Amino acid sequence: MLLLRRALAAAAATRVGAPLLRAGPGSPGKACLSHSEPRARDGRSGEEEEEGRYQLYPGHIPTSPLQKALLAAGSAFMALCDPYRHDMVAVLGETTGCLALPNLRDKMKHHPEGYRILQERPRIRLSTLDMARLRGLPDGSLGREYVRFLENNKVSPDTRMPPKFVDDEELAYVIQRYREVHDLMHTLLGMPTNMLGEVVVKWFEAVQTGLPMCVLGAAFGPVRLSARKLQVLATELVPWAIRSGRNASCILNVYYEQRWEQPVESLREEIGIFPPPAIRV
Repeated sequence: MLLLRRALAAAAATRVGAPLLRAGPGSPGKACLSHSEPRARDGRSGEEEEEGRYQLYPGHIPTSPLQKALLAAGSAFMALCDPYRHDMVAVLGETTGCLALPNLRDKMKHHPEGYRILQERPRIRLSTLDMARLRGLPDGSLGREYVRFLENNKVSPDTRMPPKFVDDEELAYVIQRYREVHDLMHTLLGMPTNMLGEVVVKWFEAVQTGLPMCVLGAAFGPVRLSARKLQVLATELVPWAIRSGRNASCILNVYYEQRWEQPVESLREEIGIFPPPAIRV
């Protein structure tokens, strides 16, 4: 639990500390890992130097495989007890994504749009979004429906935690990008932020990303649903989410910031997401 407390303390510190990602020079609205910031190699402790571990990016907490296993077990337990503990869900995603994250990074590198995202490293935050412009876009456009989703559900893109336990600077951006497009997945899939909607999105993301955190959320999230919702989930929503996840191209290979004017239906068709079924519960 000591490591979990450290993770929680680090999460709290990010609210007032330096951000993991910062805007690149001459690139308004875009951000990149702070390559120009000196890594903490020179200031590492003797213990970290002996173990060959040091900070790879601002906010990074070096951990051994054993520490990652303990963090994964503790955060999984806490997340299962309270699925709305987003801090624990974030820790679980980082400490169990050692196979899925490189696979996602490789998919991005081999796709023209995904490769450009890796190079430019855009961020989806209130500071990079022109909310007034997005509100003024036509109904049905990605930008307008995304803002509608944020406002209707009272959520903010700024609540996404920066990664801390990913031991690779580029992979840290990959999981950050995944987190920041999560609300866009809700928008494209037409799913609300209640437990039923979150479970459906997790099924889609589990198929798409292979992240163990998504698999666990998809498998154990339904235990809190009513019998009626479980029936709808099993007979309609999960089969649709799985088919869409398998059929769709990689969700991280879409430069959403350059698609705000595109109709949601058009983008769904381009990616390969089937029209969502109506939720009747």
